[in-house]
Amino acid sequence: MTAGAPHVLDNPALASLTGPHAHFAEKRGRVLRYPVDMSPWLSLPDEPDAGDWADLAALAGAGAEVPLAGYAGQVPAGWEITFHVEGVQFVDDGLAAAPDPEAVRLGPADVPEMLDLIDRTQPGPFLPRTIEMGTYLGIRRDGALVAMAGERLHPPGWTEISAVCTDPAVRGEGLSTRLVLAVAHGIRQRGETPFLHTAARNTHAIRLYESLGFRLRRTTAFLAARVPERLPEGVY
Repeated sequence: MTAGAPHVLDNPALASLTGPHAHFAEKRGRVLRYPVDMSPWLSLPDEPDAGDWADLAALAGAGAEVPLAGYAGQVPAGWEITFHVEGVQFVDDGLAAAPDPEAVRLGPADVPEMLDLIDRTQPGPFLPRTIEMGTYLGIRRDGALVAMAGERLHPPGWTEISAVCTDPAVRGEGLSTRLVLAVAHGIRQRGETPFLHTAARNTHAIRLYESLGFRLRRTTAFLAARVPERLPEGVY
């Protein structure tokens, strides 16, 4: 890679949807997105023009709220920013990745329990088809799912760890740590490198990830914008 060339993790959704996850991509022009019941991530070109915004508007529909994770530019006139949270991106820098004897692979039959755990812990978006994006591992106690973590974005050579959460009743037992390391082990076994995102204000998670061997790669932002209810004639 030449000096100054973009890195695949600078626009991970684009790299994923044009790479290992291309079979999931819904596309209009240069805009790509995951199915809306799989992931809110979508990708714009690095420098979108008016035609790209028109394609995004057409893909999402008038009045729809669209996520723009990592986008650092300006939205067009008439678009409304509805959500903005500063974020960070971490990469593996010496994780002690290892399988976990208590972790079990989760499948489609587990999705209702996974959605319930997500709803109670709020680690970030997880939808009915998110499980199709990669391997998800969980830990059960007395038959109930109490912790989980899995794979989401998949740029070439990299896999994102996501949906890391633990039931409040069993926090403090290190289950999240064990699952992150177990998911990272599976990623490493494929010859890929783990990475992840979290909110910059989530200092507890950041301390955990740094203690495990993740390194801050870049700051980013998680934002969303609303498509205008009425799109200018001849523009969109």
